Amino acid sequence: MSGGGLAKVIMVQGTSSHAGKSVLATALCRIFAQDGLQVAPFKAQNMSLNSYATPDGGEIGRSQAVQASAAMVAPKVEMNPILLKPEGDSRSQVVVMGRPQAVASAREYYELKSTIWETAASALDRLRADYDVVVIEGAGSPAEINLKQHDIVNMRVARYANAPVLLVADIDRGGVFAQLVGTMVLLDPEERALVKGHVINKFRGDPSLLTPGLDFLRERTGVPVAGILPYFFDIHVPEEDSLGLSNGPTSDLETAVDVAVIRLPHIANFDDFDPLRHEPAVGVRYVERAEEFGDPDLVVIPGSKTTVSDLDWLRAQGLAKRIVDARRSGTPVVGICAGYQMLGEELLDPFRVESPRARTPGLGLLQASTTFSKEKATHQAKGRAIESHGILGGCKGAEISAYEIHMGVTSSRGMSAPFLLDSRSGRRVGLSDGALDDEGLTLGTYLHGLFHNRAVRRSILKYAAKRRGASLPPGGEEVDSNAEYDKLATLVRKHLDMELVYRVTGLN
Repeated sequence: MSGGGLAKVIMVQGTSSHAGKSVLATALCRIFAQDGLQVAPFKAQNMSLNSYATPDGGEIGRSQAVQASAAMVAPKVEMNPILLKPEGDSRSQVVVMGRPQAVASAREYYELKSTIWETAASALDRLRADYDVVVIEGAGSPAEINLKQHDIVNMRVARYANAPVLLVADIDRGGVFAQLVGTMVLLDPEERALVKGHVINKFRGDPSLLTPGLDFLRERTGVPVAGILPYFFDIHVPEEDSLGLSNGPTSDLETAVDVAVIRLPHIANFDDFDPLRHEPAVGVRYVERAEEFGDPDLVVIPGSKTTVSDLDWLRAQGLAKRIVDARRSGTPVVGICAGYQMLGEELLDPFRVESPRARTPGLGLLQASTTFSKEKATHQAKGRAIESHGILGGCKGAEISAYEIHMGVTSSRGMSAPFLLDSRSGRRVGLSDGALDDEGLTLGTYLHGLFHNRAVRRSILKYAAKRRGASLPPGGEEVDSNAEYDKLATLVRKHLDMELVYRVTGLN
């Protein structure tokens, strides 16, 4: 730490979920880092199925890993000490300091809050001892009256750290002034005093049209508008939750590959597919119903926190049959993590980790069997592709960087392993991963981030395009995350009162 003492703090809270808290916190992390400060993100409690493995094998929310990347520091479990991963029946796996501790209902979790709060507060203290500034993100809204007594992520954190708060509202949803004024009215006086600026997010049009409303907002709340951030499409920062998933516009080139990603009820690590969306002439569709399935060139089954439940859902929706029929007609199918497990012949659960059933039949597209275990594997992994047929025909020997988060071991019979892992969590290994059928058209792997590896991604897409009788156009270069963070920082600097931010944070 460059300045000595405890780090300065600033907190981003929102009037609702998906208001833009994560993106603004990410921008602030990059801005402070650009300005020569040692920065750490922090979110006391994150409820998300989008998670990430830290270098030492801990599990945190993906958004804090993204913010750490923006801050140009390695992610660590202190940045997200409590992670809740929803399961069925209103229960969640509770991950504490990177490790699963329990599966609890909301009521059971509330009973753990006193000890969990101490863990979260201690994690924040450690970050403040090691960095110059900590950018804290809230969750949902601080004005949820029914949840306030159990709060460990919004105003309780702000009060504990005496953190100035930027309150973000999404104008794209409508009612932005009601969002901000209503939130302020519902806060306690000492909480309102911590709010130092309002931020209106996702604005389209002429900001001068908002002037009467901005004047009213300041008069009514006594808090200035710190910025009006525009809606943008051309900056690629991963979304925090599945509310951000959509079937967005395809490249203006003629579509060469139609990719159907199955939108499972508990879809996890959906940013696995961001690189596909950035490929020229590749259309990515999120499919929830059999009638949406169509005739895709590539089918992807993503990760899930509840493999068995989501496999049951696939069957009930008629999607399981559509996937199997498509594969039998020659369409490539890729399963990642839970999707890999579903592709096998059976899922065994001797400890009832996933469901009350000891055995669940899989889709039968891979000669493989998965046994669920009590221990979760969380690793950053590096390796290479070692198969050279089918959809992987153009990438043998290509290096791969990915990560694993799964509770289960999958073994295959008479099928080749497509990948060889050279390291996991920084330790040298020589482990095989995944399964590829004899035709090279059904691929299963535990490697999240597989499509972020260009050689593998392009090999799969080229095969799918060729099968359609098309060719994949040149391009598909990796998105430069650093360049995207810089673009985001430039945008936010332009539209956010950074002088106010530095003043209330005590950094000037």
